[in-house]
Amino acid sequence: MTDWNAYRAHLGQSVQAFATLAPDTLKGLQTLDHAAAATGHLDAKTRELIALAVAVTTRCDGCIAVHSKAAVKAGATKEEIAEALGVAVALNAGAALVYSSRVLDAVDTVTG
Repeated sequence: MTDWNAYRAHLGQSVQAFATLAPDTLKGLQTLDHAAAATGHLDAKTRELIALAVAVTTRCDGCIAVHSKAAVKAGATKEEIAEALGVAVALNAGAALVYSSRVLDAVDTVTG
């Protein structure tokens, strides 16, 4: 995938089709999204940087497409986005380390 603008447009159409079939599901997601911003403790740029880091950790191309545009619109620089993504990379590596120790624990239960 290289045309993110075309993907955003297609995603918008697909979400609309889904919303027609399951409107309450979309309303629930929108409620969660609005609730996350309602307190006002984080500004829009910070929320979008977090969203991009989470998008990377959950491997969601749709989230990447939507939140990359929103992050830039909220004033995030490429350098700030890269730093947020660096946090995502570090967390994924840390999670792999933690789960590696779990594998060794599981192996120990088999091998004694």
